[in-house]
Formats: sequence, C-alpha cells, structure tokens
Amino acid sequence: MVGIIGYGVYIPRYRIKTEDIAAVWGEDGPKLAKGLGVYEKSVPGPDEDVATIATEAARNAVKYARIDPKDIGAIYVGSESHPYAVKPTGTIVLEAIDGSHESTCADYEFACKAGTAAIQTCMGLVQSKMIKYGLAIGADTAQGRPGDALEYSAAAGGAAYIIGEDNPVATIETTVSFTTDTPDFWRREGEDFPSHGARFTGEPAYFRHIGSAARLLLEKTNTTIEDYDYFVFHMPNGKFPVNMGRQLGVPKEKLQESLVVRKIGNTYSGSAMIGLARILDIAEPGSKIFAVSYGSGAGSDAFVIRVEKEIEKHRGEVPTVDDYIERKKYVDYATYAKYRRKIKALA
Repeated sequence: MVGIIGYGVYIPRYRIKTEDIAAVWGEDGPKLAKGLGVYEKSVPGPDEDVATIATEAARNAVKYARIDPKDIGAIYVGSESHPYAVKPTGTIVLEAIDGSHESTCADYEFACKAGTAAIQTCMGLVQSKMIKYGLAIGADTAQGRPGDALEYSAAAGGAAYIIGEDNPVATIETTVSFTTDTPDFWRREGEDFPSHGARFTGEPAYFRHIGSAARLLLEKTNTTIEDYDYFVFHMPNGKFPVNMGRQLGVPKEKLQESLVVRKIGNTYSGSAMIGLARILDIAEPGSKIFAVSYGSGAGSDAFVIRVEKEIEKHRGEVPTVDDYIERKKYVDYATYAKYRRKIKALA
C-alpha cells in the first residue's frame, strides 16, 4: 500500500510568550492566554515566509527519504498564507530541492487542512502509477489581528511528506474526509487579517467535522479507539484537541505526545502534520496512528497510519520536531509586531 517514504519539518527559531502578548492588551489578556492552553508560539523572522518554510521542510523530507528529488512527480503546497496571490509557492520549492521540471505542481488552499488534502492527492497519483513519489507540504505564517484571540495562537511552521510505495517508513492504510459549507473562519482577498465566528468555531465547526471524520474512519475500518496507540487532531489551541479526545473517549496518554501547539502555537496548515511528525519521531514499529486534520470552511481529513520497521533505518537523518521546538530565541512584543508587519494595522 501507499505510504510515507520520508518526512521533514521546519519551525522558525523565534518565540514569543503568550503572557507577553497578554501584557500588551490589558487585564483580559492573561485570562484568555491561559484558557487557550498555548504558552508560547513560533514567530517567523523578517526573511521567512511560506516559501522558505516549505523549502526547508521539503529538503529535510528528501534527505530523510534518501531519494533522488528528480523522482518526485508532484509537488503540492497547502497554505493560507502563500507569499504570492498570483504565483505558485510549489515552483519555488521544486527549484530549491533540484526537482524535475517534468513534475506537476500546484498550490492548495483549504484553511488548515490544505496540506492533508495534498497528501490525499499524492496518494491517488501514486496508486494510479502516474508518479513514483509525491511531495505534500502544509506550511503557514498564520495571521492574527492585534488584540484578537487569534494573536495568542497564530504561529508559523510547516511539514513535508513524501508519498510513495517503495519501503515506506509508515503505511497509510485508509483515509476518509468529511466536508460541509460552514463559514467559521475566513479572510477575503486583500485583507491583512482573518475574521472568525468566535464560539461558532467550536460547534458546529471544529468538533462536528473532526468528530464526524473520526467516526467515519472508525466505521470504515471496523475498529475502536482501543486499537490505536497514538492520536493526532488539528490544534487551533491547546484546549480543543483535548476536548475532542474526551468526546471520542481517547485516553489522555494517547493524545498528549502530539500536542505541540502548547510550545509553538497553531501553525495552521502545518498543525496536524507537525503533530503527526512528532509521533513518527518517537513511535515504535507496529504502532498505529489515528490522525485527523481540520480546515475552516469546513472539512476534515482522517488517516489510519501504521509505523513500519523501515523507520528505524532513517532516524537521526534530519532534525526532529523536538529539535526545532528546543531551538528558540525569545522576542518581545515590539519585535514580534515588527517582524509580523502589524504596525500598519494599528495606524
């Protein structure tokens, strides 16, 4: 079956503590920051964007997989913060990894699940024998209006997955999706910051879609929660995935290893994919992973993934998620606002 041949991540070095954001926005700030369960978040440097983040993650994935990048027949980059409105990010990645000019390439958008949609596309192309390998990337430099709740969680980072059939480090056994038109979160063309429906983003958005996709996957595979060793849910904050796990009956110990959001924030299209990478970094061969992404607008992609013995041959090739989490430098709010170009929004 089709599976993950290699994967890689990239998380910017800079961090800001949510308590420092809260200190700028008055007495309600600390209460909001604590309630979200995010203690600090990653901040892209002034020379970092989705193209650079996607490229670094892709280079790590190629090195991890030990393949010739010219054998990659498709490159899809999922993001809601592509640096160009008209010009693909994927072509930049293609040239940076010395890929083949005969590859198909496109940028994807579906809020925070664009990267997992790219994985599903690559799966189909590999299984149909149209390509040997496909590269699916989820990366973002997430936006949050100054003072808005999103500012406490919107972060930056990305993950890249090479999909193929030869000697996978993890096999993707099954995938399903659940999709509706639920406008809980949006950003119109030309606007600097997104808008959201506040409490509407929980129910009927996040919880309905992840819950429905999860139950569909359990039904399709005729399995139960007890059949899986690890769970990964999209992480808009530190609270939602824990509540989702509680609703589904997932033991805390099967979920907590994926909750990178507490230390790096919500990386949007990179969120579930970085959480999955964190599990692949530590999981033993034979472990089964249950992963569900979520994208506002709205939809979820769910996957059953089995870790293979091949993974033991590749560990140590590239930095792990934990390596990137621990590689950090704190900035104050003024520097953060400068790097994220928020000053114009305050004028």
